[in-house]
Amino acid sequence: MLKDFVYYNPTKIYFGKDSMDNLEIELKNYGKKVLFVYGGGSIKRSGLYNKVIQSLKNTNKTIYELSDVLPNPTYEKMMEGANIVKKEKIDLILAVGGGSVIDCAKGIAAAAKAKNPWRSFWIKNKPTPKKLCPIGSILTMTGTGSEMNGGSVITNTDVNLKKGRVFDANNYPKFSILNPELTYTVPEYQMLSGIFDIFSHLMEQYFSGTDDNVSDYLLEGLMKVLINNTPICINEPTNYEARSNIMWASTMALNTITGLSKDQDWEVHSIEHQISALTNCAHGMGLASISVNYYKHIYKYGLQKFVRFAKNVFNINQENISNEQYALLGIEALDKFIKENKMYYTLQQLGCTQEMLPIIAKTCDKDSSGYKQLTTKEILKILEESY
Repeated sequence: MLKDFVYYNPTKIYFGKDSMDNLEIELKNYGKKVLFVYGGGSIKRSGLYNKVIQSLKNTNKTIYELSDVLPNPTYEKMMEGANIVKKEKIDLILAVGGGSVIDCAKGIAAAAKAKNPWRSFWIKNKPTPKKLCPIGSILTMTGTGSEMNGGSVITNTDVNLKKGRVFDANNYPKFSILNPELTYTVPEYQMLSGIFDIFSHLMEQYFSGTDDNVSDYLLEGLMKVLINNTPICINEPTNYEARSNIMWASTMALNTITGLSKDQDWEVHSIEHQISALTNCAHGMGLASISVNYYKHIYKYGLQKFVRFAKNVFNINQENISNEQYALLGIEALDKFIKENKMYYTLQQLGCTQEMLPIIAKTCDKDSSGYKQLTTKEILKILEESY
């Protein structure tokens, strides 16, 4: 039975090959001063940087730039942007890049309105002011779904913590431009990292609850999109159909619609945040390295859902086996998906050391919404099995 819910998402999406044509239309809706936020040199090498600059000039904007946002965006870089927003009275933050850049932009908008943003928003989870600097985004790498949600994951290197905050709808991007062709230049490693991040978002919403829920049917369909299209993207990096399927699946996976009426279990993400806080690894690869062993630890507590996962997501059809055997076949199929698609499956591959494991287990957040809440000792065991 579906629980009562309210759904609202204010982000306007422009999707497709000609979606960049809408940038100047949107820019005209905002004031003169724009903070252009981006990562490294990839948007310059691809020519996207020059296109964005030209559109900003065509709409008579005063341009301020914040570059070098890392794949795990830092609190220090976020505060650099927040200070620009405050000092220059910025009218729009335009984030161009992957989810990390967009996450950083959301953090910038919130931080510009707080005395101690880390404590207020990422530790105390306090509400943000209603009036924040608006954000627009141009997506170049799929994975986080940040282009259509309020999530902002920031790494504070001073305290070795990586934490996520989900902001209210007033801090969602006002518009996001999604052209699958912009993802063609993303290195294969980063593409695959993003794909498993999507898969993890879907599973962490799926593996909760025991009712017959519309959201579960949506989640199953989106997981099958990844299973079917990932090998195509590896073998044909410029296959538009496959890239567009992956891109929209990524947005759908975390624009909050697939999680409606679901308890959701985000423990895998919580553990990985501390893995990447210490190793600076690609987020999706960190998730891939621990997911199989995590689910082996909890499947008995949500057995029927894991049986359904095996049957409906991986199309496993076996006779005369127990539900437990069925569930394990589904988890083994997930393991096979990871390995066959060249994703990382051990912590050693990420540069993690054995000395880091107790620190990760101790400092990661403990999620109580899943089928089983794990202790620090149990999390350490999962990390050791994943090493």
